Amino acid sequence: MRRRRFMGNVIGGTVIGGAMLATAWPTRRVAAAPLAASRALVENRIGEDVFAYMQRLSGQFDRELYLRVLGSANEFKEGDESLGVASADESSRRIARELLAHTRLHDIDELPPKTDRLWSDELFQFINRAVVSLDTLAHTALATAAESERERLTLGGLKEFLLTREEADIHTIKGSLSSDVIACVVKLMSNAELIAVGAKVFNPLPNSQIGAKGYLGARIQPNSPTDNLDDIRWQVFNGFAYAVGDVLLGNNPVSSDPESVARIESTLQDILRTFKLTEAMPHCVLAHIDVQADVERRYPGSTELWFQSIAGNDNANHTFDISVAKMVGHARARTAGAFGLYFETGQGADFTNGHGYGMDMVIYESRKYGFARALTETVREARLAEGLSADAWVHVNDVAGFIGPEVFRSKEQLVRCCLEDIVMGKLHGLTIGLDVCSTLHMDVSLDDLDWCLEQVAPASPAYLMALPTKIDPMLGYLTTGFQDHVRLREKFGTRINDPMWDFFKSLGVVDANGQPTEHFGDPTWVYLQYRRRGGDQRTDREIVAEGRVQLDAVRHRGLFIAEGFGANPWDLNELLQREITAIYADAKQSIWKEWEDDFVAQLPNVVRLSTRSIDREDYILHPTSGEQLEEPSLQTVLGLKAESGDTYNCWIIVSEGLNALAAMDEGQLMPLVAGLRSSLSSSALRIAPQLLVIDSGRVRAGYRIGETLFQGAVGPHTILHVIGERPGSGHHTLSVYITIADGAAWSVPDKVDHNITRVVSGIATTALKPEIAVEECVKLIV
Repeated sequence: MRRRRFMGNVIGGTVIGGAMLATAWPTRRVAAAPLAASRALVENRIGEDVFAYMQRLSGQFDRELYLRVLGSANEFKEGDESLGVASADESSRRIARELLAHTRLHDIDELPPKTDRLWSDELFQFINRAVVSLDTLAHTALATAAESERERLTLGGLKEFLLTREEADIHTIKGSLSSDVIACVVKLMSNAELIAVGAKVFNPLPNSQIGAKGYLGARIQPNSPTDNLDDIRWQVFNGFAYAVGDVLLGNNPVSSDPESVARIESTLQDILRTFKLTEAMPHCVLAHIDVQADVERRYPGSTELWFQSIAGNDNANHTFDISVAKMVGHARARTAGAFGLYFETGQGADFTNGHGYGMDMVIYESRKYGFARALTETVREARLAEGLSADAWVHVNDVAGFIGPEVFRSKEQLVRCCLEDIVMGKLHGLTIGLDVCSTLHMDVSLDDLDWCLEQVAPASPAYLMALPTKIDPMLGYLTTGFQDHVRLREKFGTRINDPMWDFFKSLGVVDANGQPTEHFGDPTWVYLQYRRRGGDQRTDREIVAEGRVQLDAVRHRGLFIAEGFGANPWDLNELLQREITAIYADAKQSIWKEWEDDFVAQLPNVVRLSTRSIDREDYILHPTSGEQLEEPSLQTVLGLKAESGDTYNCWIIVSEGLNALAAMDEGQLMPLVAGLRSSLSSSALRIAPQLLVIDSGRVRAGYRIGETLFQGAVGPHTILHVIGERPGSGHHTLSVYITIADGAAWSVPDKVDHNITRVVSGIATTALKPEIAVEECVKLIV
């Protein structure tokens, strides 16, 4: 039985001279390239589908028109506008949705030309091969529709089926839905309809209640700006103090050095082992999956769940240094234990990495879930081939909002994205959680984020992120705090995975009835229990005093730890709330701050450059404007190349990025730059004496400068790009992007990108001190 026929049976029709060049260029800027204009759609005819519409208007498959229809059907988001596919007006949105509603699922899968890269890359082919063979499902009791009904199956009919049929019926057909079909059907749904489907379909992790109806889990995210093990450990204790954390202890590392990653893995594993939780939940350090595999080879048994960010097409995945073949190989290695793979996605990641190709963000997001679904099946097959249980935890975290206002800007768009992604993930059969997050340059406040969480919770995501407060101390963005989980559980009556709830009772932070005890919100109490269960025989007073010293040191390093609560158990204590509000205000100042001319003028051997960003707002809202130099600045760089030839094989660039204060704070930028020059003076690098300082520079502006300086060069050439980043972490931090490539690679436009760049981040006098950061950079370069 062919795929379309069975579907009919089931549903039935429905990332720099001399002194004379040290003078800054005038402040006039060249305007950024305009966004591709969205054109209104021509009125459709009654009953017309997308493909008949294209035939009538173009006489053939029209790639541009097809992508415009798909994009116009979406609710408005800035990312689709940047791609030129956002709806021009409400009339065009209505037309696009009517056209899609009348379009057959079969045609969505079969009619786009398979010779086009949008429908022919390796990932697309891989995810479609992984769609369940429907011949094996032909026995279903639902397979009773006539052939004519099968042939008439439309996206509108699929929407109706999803809204009106029971969960069991949806589970019967979801494995046969392609990623593009799933993306198209969510375009047709209102927020209320998306919530209805999300609240109906559940894909719990094996042998758990994570992702089950009535449950809302938490991934504790114990990040540290310096990978300090005490910072990490105490954030876990903090979560446990509020009876939060049942899905994963998942740290985002600053360093990807395998030995550093291994130390964090060991720290997280020790907590789980000490509390006898190794069967209840895993740990993970979110380094590149190759690094995690390397750590496991060096220290067998030290890793559990393996993480990787994934994208929706081959070239976007290459920026993550992965491919289908690589990921299949890693998936096949996940045969030991109960824990498999952990993926992170997010709408807009493809186009912000330069690989959007005019395809709207919902389609590519859905293909990421298709990738995850196919890799889940790969894990299953590998386990069965070794005679093991097919069951292993594989789940997806949708990091909605992490990229920024170039993807979407408002709280309403954030909610819409979350609801779309929940439903797409669930229809792919995935256990999907959310990082309902906001960067500090989006128009989403701390209070707005509370509103977003309450709008999204009814759609039943499997889990949310969990940190001591809403502000991540390393990544510097807004997300879900521990006490937000307490509030959401109270408001929506949700629970956490049963084994962990039993543990929290045994820990003494909640009583037998699940109510807070006197120890609720006390991380030193959790530390005491940790030491006791580890065999510590000292008095309670001695252990708690030791814990208090450690906790004070953590706070002294600038990390927030929540203790106690306000008027309700879910309210931050008043002092901490004031601190968070102050950090939020500092982040906003950091983001909008620009270079001060007096500061730049006193830098040694400075050559000042500008990108195509017209002003700060343009830079923030349209990142690509900060990736290319304006023409006068480009001519300056060409002049440097003509003057120096190949005398230098390394140039240092500085951009203010999203945190000019990080570069201008005393004791940060120049000690870092001077340290790099001094420490690398005996290496093979010949560092140019000029310091290239960019106004409104993004990371990719460094790559473009490298292409100009190193075109036609022979051998490895290096760009060291220092940039202000991560406002909102409580620190004004710099990062150094280290890009080393052969002259041949630099000679090909856009070939050098994030995938061959390494980064040392979190650099500040209050975090990773500049002198230590220099040592870390040298390790990566020499």
